[in-house]
Amino acid sequence: MQRINVDVVLGLVVLACALVAVVIWIPNDTGSGIVESVRGRYSIGDALAPTVAFAILGLAGAALLIESRRKKPTGQLSSRNLAFIGFMLLIYLAAILVMRWTGPALASIAAEGSYRELRDTLPWKYLGYVAGGTLMVSVMVSLVERQFTGKALLIGVLASLLMAMFYDLPFDDLLLPPNGDV
Repeated sequence: MQRINVDVVLGLVVLACALVAVVIWIPNDTGSGIVESVRGRYSIGDALAPTVAFAILGLAGAALLIESRRKKPTGQLSSRNLAFIGFMLLIYLAAILVMRWTGPALASIAAEGSYRELRDTLPWKYLGYVAGGTLMVSVMVSLVERQFTGKALLIGVLASLLMAMFYDLPFDDLLLPPNGDV
């Protein structure tokens, strides 16, 4: 009988999280379905992007489970692994908080009117997403390089700005996260 190894546990956790997100979280948290039909015209629904993202994660978890049957375990779960996971969760939490509060905080200081009125106009619609994305990406690049550099910061800014533009430019009525909740 094969022992349960780290790859099996990780694959099961990723697969379970993806299933919970696709079946429970996304349908209950989005305003529309994957594809919407209004007067015979189809458009992308609010649930499409997160459903695709979690489906890809689910496939990755399933692939990890399949691969774990063919090879020997890659390692053991240690306290250092758990500390690293905890640190990464703190980075994500900090990035999400920066993403959520950058726009409203700057709008309260520098703009007339509420952030809710400004959230779909330049530069306000990009501020939170780019600030939080920059924090997340630059800190992760710095972890890999074991030092914080200007290059890591530039990669963070460019990556988050390009992702924001990739999501925002093709769609007329899309609000970047977290602007839909503000």
